[in-house]
Amino acid sequence: MSKKFLLGKKIGMTSLITEDGEVIPVTVIEAGPCKVVKIQTPERDGYSSVLLGFVSIDEKKVSKPLQGFFKKQKVGAYRILSEFRTDEQHGVEVGQDISATTFEPQTKVNVRGRTIGRGFAGTIKRWNFRRGPMTHGSKSHRITGSIGAGTTPGRVLKGKKMAGRYGNDNVTIRNLAVVKVDASKNLLFVKGAVPGKRNGILEIEAA
Repeated sequence: MSKKFLLGKKIGMTSLITEDGEVIPVTVIEAGPCKVVKIQTPERDGYSSVLLGFVSIDEKKVSKPLQGFFKKQKVGAYRILSEFRTDEQHGVEVGQDISATTFEPQTKVNVRGRTIGRGFAGTIKRWNFRRGPMTHGSKSHRITGSIGAGTTPGRVLKGKKMAGRYGNDNVTIRNLAVVKVDASKNLLFVKGAVPGKRNGILEIEAA
């Protein structure tokens, strides 16, 4: 397989101690096993990609269109589906299993996940704005303050940092080192933090 990729689930964080006594903070990821559900080709679809399935489920628990899709592919039903763009020489086949052993220790990976949602937040929490004085007489404790001039430009410019939805965004952390691979339990130990909460779904690609 020319380009390495995998779906996983965030388990949590811990620390690993090396032989030299160095403490390395790592994120534990349950990586796979994943099933190759479909392969897109440039001749038929206009681009090259591989569709992976993760977390096997009963076919009765998916929608009728997906039941027909899985029945056509003859690979079983999966709760999570994710597509990875590849080159033409992807080197995988429909029905093939991909496990955590795809990655080796000391390799670099890009991990994509959805960050924890924090709801509607003000500018202090969302953008680290400084609050106003808290003394008696002040009327600007945690309010946003001025958002622009009145006459020129006479409107609020796009991209202005204001209150709004905070978190719940797709974020990719790049060049994380794989410290350890546990093939028996399909676990990847990746140095540092990755996006999302526990049991969140992650997309892992070779950097």
